[in-house]
Amino acid sequence: MHRNIGFIGLGIMGKPMTLNLIKAGYKLTVYDINQDAVNSLVLSGAAAASTPKEVGANSDIIFTMVPNSEHVKDVVLGENGIVKGAKPGTVIVDMSSITPVASKAIASEAAKSGIEMLDAPVSGGEPKAIDGTLAIMVGGKEEIFESVKDILYCMGKDVTLVGGNGSGTTAKLANQIIVNLNIAAMSEALVLAAKAGIDIDKMYQAIRGGLAGSAVLDAKVPMILERNFVAGGRIDINLKDITNVMETAHEIGVPLPLSSQLLEIMHALKVDGKASHDHGGIVQYYEKLAKTEVIRA
Repeated sequence: MHRNIGFIGLGIMGKPMTLNLIKAGYKLTVYDINQDAVNSLVLSGAAAASTPKEVGANSDIIFTMVPNSEHVKDVVLGENGIVKGAKPGTVIVDMSSITPVASKAIASEAAKSGIEMLDAPVSGGEPKAIDGTLAIMVGGKEEIFESVKDILYCMGKDVTLVGGNGSGTTAKLANQIIVNLNIAAMSEALVLAAKAGIDIDKMYQAIRGGLAGSAVLDAKVPMILERNFVAGGRIDINLKDITNVMETAHEIGVPLPLSSQLLEIMHALKVDGKASHDHGGIVQYYEKLAKTEVIRA
């Protein structure tokens, strides 16, 4: 508990994760470009920093949860980045969803300053960030992972070291393929059933215990029936993840025909003004094509 923790990125996921660390008794220094987010964490007991560099100077372990590769690069290696203030031996745990190539490159640069880095993206969305039961997939050195594992368990239930640097981000890309294609497949089925005129609630109860049942089905069907698309996982963030999936796949020679179609569906939803919706809102793409709506009977 004597270790000082830094957290950069206090958005939908980062804020509740930070609150769980505070509840666990850790002393936190936080930073975000959104000052209101910082202020709310200060009220909960955190100390505010004006730059990532300041977070680095006041922390032994620093978690980052920011939107994309460029943001990670900036907060770690930028002019006012973590490495400019952190002492050798500091550990950075990047929980953002970025490409394995970017993750490994940033870790390599940080190592030149004697700073260790893990990539540790998460799955579970806002509800699991709030209750501290995220799945956390980690890439990096085993001894560094062991040194921070107890802290990761304050934010997650399933915490797994997948392999070396970049392995966590690769696992997250695979996760995002499965989650988002599952939502898309579920959406097709729901729209088919809705247009056929059957009771969606009853259909859901009929199929959820069989092979079609999934965590996605249980999480998203109730939201869709309530027409609740308030984001736990935004469409534009998942669009970014699937873009990273395709970029990585093309680099290593892996054709992904379903993921490429999903990317176009997400772009269509963004153009249609749905970028800020929860990714359960993918159903709206199919509803528009079929001129129907998935609602309670």
